[in-house]
Amino acid sequence: MSDVIKVSPLSKTWILDIDGTIVKHNGYKLDGRDTLLDGAKEFLSSIPKSDMVIFITSRTDEYRGLTIDFLKENDIRYDHIIFNAPYGERILINDRKPSGLDMSVAVNTKRDVFFQSKFEVDDNL
Repeated sequence: MSDVIKVSPLSKTWILDIDGTIVKHNGYKLDGRDTLLDGAKEFLSSIPKSDMVIFITSRTDEYRGLTIDFLKENDIRYDHIIFNAPYGERILINDRKPSGLDMSVAVNTKRDVFFQSKFEVDDNL
C-alpha cells in the first residue's frame, strides 16, 4: 500500500533528483545508458503542464548532452536542470502560507526504486 500525500490545487514546483530516483543510479556509467525506473515515466507524464519540473543532479557538464538527449528521447518534460550539484543532502526551506498550508514537501526514496507515494489534490487546502 502506498502513502497518500495531500496537496493543494495550486500549481506546483517539482524538484527531482535524477540518478537513483527516476533512472537507475549511475546507469549511464555502468551500462553506457540510462534506464528509467518502473513507474517514473508515467508519474512524470502525469504532472500537469501548469507545474514546473526541475531536475537536480550531481552529474557533471560532461554528461549534460547525454542527459538532455535521454530526457528528450523519452518525452520527459522539464523546465530546468541543475548539473554539478554537491553529493550531500538537498535541503528545501520554504515558508507556510498564513492559511497554514505547508509550502514544501520532501520525499526520500530507496535508491533505484521509484517512490510509491501518491499525490492527491485536496481542494480544502
